[in-house]
Amino acid sequence: MNTITLNELKPGRSGRILAVGGYGTIRRRLFEMGIRSGATVKMIKSAPLLDPLEISLGNGHISIRRAEAALISVDILTAE
Repeated sequence: MNTITLNELKPGRSGRILAVGGYGTIRRRLFEMGIRSGATVKMIKSAPLLDPLEISLGNGHISIRRAEAALISVDILTAE
């Protein structure tokens, strides 16, 4: 198992969410966006100044702050 945080995932790579950290409003907002354990995410790109990150989740793309992405543990998927 190759576990890292979402903000460390390289563009073009995918991972399966293992755990979502944080608390209160931040955690609730992440769940409302569909960021849950077991979901598959793909890192699309980061903005020129590194924040925010664009990820693919389900059938859409969302932007997430790097600090919030650091709260999410993912297992890197080897098969792309």
